[in-house]
Amino acid sequence: MKSYQPEWDELADIKRELADRDWFMGTSGNLAIRVSSSPATFLVTASGKDKRKHTKEDFLLVNAHGEAMEETQLRPSAETLLHSHVFTRSSAGCSLHVHTVANNVISELYGDEGVVTFRNQELIKAWDKWGEHDSLSIPIIHNHAHIPTLADAFQPFIKGDKGAVLIRNHGITVWGRNGFEAKKLLEACEFMFQYQLTLLSLSTKESILKGGVSL
Repeated sequence: MKSYQPEWDELADIKRELADRDWFMGTSGNLAIRVSSSPATFLVTASGKDKRKHTKEDFLLVNAHGEAMEETQLRPSAETLLHSHVFTRSSAGCSLHVHTVANNVISELYGDEGVVTFRNQELIKAWDKWGEHDSLSIPIIHNHAHIPTLADAFQPFIKGDKGAVLIRNHGITVWGRNGFEAKKLLEACEFMFQYQLTLLSLSTKESILKGGVSL
């Protein structure tokens, strides 16, 4: 079996960076990185672990069905099937799923529309959107409690080697051609989510002040 120490180290570095941002509250979130393509195998975070800690049991190797490929007492993260779809339906090398206040609130605000679209935002360049009138649309899907059903709703939006899908009140999954790109896209999304919420908050404040109501 191919040694996966380089992939382990890369995923551990990403986990450390995201943990420093407090994006793994309450053991939430999960990360995955491709180890091989034929057959598809990948490392994924173990379920129920404190991702601010860094141990030899942070990840486990699984196959395309999300089944452990080595003897272990660890369980793969609940959303492993989402990562599996990414790796089997694209050539992406890394897939990241995090729950933040900003992405949960954005998914709720725009959930009925099924999409949130950003325009006139510098950070959409992370998605190779360079034109002055370019826009970035991120789909929002229903938060099915049954993970196979959630994975079925998720997979039609895997249309390339990089992408993002919001799950309503259940975080965001972002994938890219490698770990660096996936993390870059995730950071860009989180910036835009926080920007949008700040803008909406300021607009509300301005409306209240114009109405003569003090905060």
